[in-house]
Amino acid sequence: MLNPSDLPVLRRATFRAPALETEPEHAPSKRRRKARSKSAAAGVEAATTVELTAEPDSIDATGAIETTPIEQTVVTATVSIADAELPPAIETTATTETATDDATEPAEPAGTQTDDVAPAAPTEVTDTRRATSTPRHRAERVRNRRAAAGKPGGKGAGASVRRTAALGSAMAFIGLSAFGALIPADAETSDVAQTSTADLSADSIAAISEATKAATKDSVTPAVVAEPLPAITSGLSTEAAPFTGGTQVTVEGRALDEVASVTVGTTPATIVAADDAQITFQVPAVAQATTGAAVDVTMTDAAGEPVEVVTTEAPASSVAGLISSISTEDEQGAETVGEKPAEPLTLTYTSDPGIDAQLAYVGTYWSSYNSAQYPVFSGVDCANFASQSLVARGWAMDGGWFYDGSTGTMSSSWSSSTALRDYLLSQPARATALDDSQRAQVKVGDIAQFDWDSSGDRDHTAVVTRVEQTDAGTKVWVGGHTKDIDYWDVDEALASGGGSVTYFSIH
Repeated sequence: MLNPSDLPVLRRATFRAPALETEPEHAPSKRRRKARSKSAAAGVEAATTVELTAEPDSIDATGAIETTPIEQTVVTATVSIADAELPPAIETTATTETATDDATEPAEPAGTQTDDVAPAAPTEVTDTRRATSTPRHRAERVRNRRAAAGKPGGKGAGASVRRTAALGSAMAFIGLSAFGALIPADAETSDVAQTSTADLSADSIAAISEATKAATKDSVTPAVVAEPLPAITSGLSTEAAPFTGGTQVTVEGRALDEVASVTVGTTPATIVAADDAQITFQVPAVAQATTGAAVDVTMTDAAGEPVEVVTTEAPASSVAGLISSISTEDEQGAETVGEKPAEPLTLTYTSDPGIDAQLAYVGTYWSSYNSAQYPVFSGVDCANFASQSLVARGWAMDGGWFYDGSTGTMSSSWSSSTALRDYLLSQPARATALDDSQRAQVKVGDIAQFDWDSSGDRDHTAVVTRVEQTDAGTKVWVGGHTKDIDYWDVDEALASGGGSVTYFSIH
């Protein structure tokens, strides 16, 4: 059963705010001017009506509610305008329904009728206040608005400091965030610097300057890669060659196509072929006296600088390997990793087996003819004997130059000096013609021919048996038949017989 005590006591309150005066600087509306004229000069009355609803005592079976009137209290208060300055007032009328007790009361049950409850008499409260000069709907000035900069008690100075610090931090962050990017040297004259440094402190400007310098130091300058210098990294393909010359020797290295000259001992050599990785040259002929001697082989570039011989052998220790792995630069270029100077190249001149056999044949039969194997032509046997020496050297007969021992037939080139000249001129792979002005190129084993009467034909043929290089020039000696001799000085032969001499350099 529902008890009357379960029903809440409802109160209704109505509050009407007084009309206030407007600030002098704001023009009041027509409605406010009328309200101002009706207000009392001494203050503003505020009427508050409180309506009380009686709490029901009990509910009978028919649903009628018996109520007990609640004591009403009317309070009237008057406040002098001069006593206090009140905050801005807001015209409003509010209706509030609350329970009688401070604690939360149970909600009114459905079907409860409050029409029979007699409302309490309204209680009027009169409050007299002075209207403020603040416009309506504005926040309270003291508590909710920051003081103006520069006024006593304000925060103008602190705001300026914060603004300066924030701007300085932003500039420093911009300078450092690039992390190694280049900042132009004239950055301090840019528009940003001109417009911002005026608000910065000395410490902020110094910090920005240090950040700019640090960023500039982080710049990377591309390294200049030097062209590799020519260098020899291998030995000679052959370390010995006959003193007669003609042997081709190859070496390997880098940038060898820049080599301009090759010298063997003191004699220039002919470069046969050259590319970046290797070069081939021909060993020059030298005097027979050089046989057995080791001479240096040197190369130079177009500027006359010597080409260095280096080795790329790995060092014995790991520490040395680490040190040698660091390439060093000099004023001419960079060395390759792991290279170090090596011993110069050397070539040893040796005798040619074929020439040795030829000279041995001349030395054996210049005075005693080899009639058991070859025919003898009395008084004109010089070309026949020279042909025999070439066979001893290793030459093979062919259709243009031959002797058939079984039949005794032979070619004219075998036994005639002029015919032999013509045959050799047709065999560039076997011989090269030289005149007396090219005597420096003559070597032992070559063929010398004399024209005693300067008729153009050849009157005498001999084998070169000795060559010497002197301060006066090249001296040549010959040996053979008809003038049976092993070493006949060519200059003496020309002086006694007259005429001229030519040579064939035999390959």
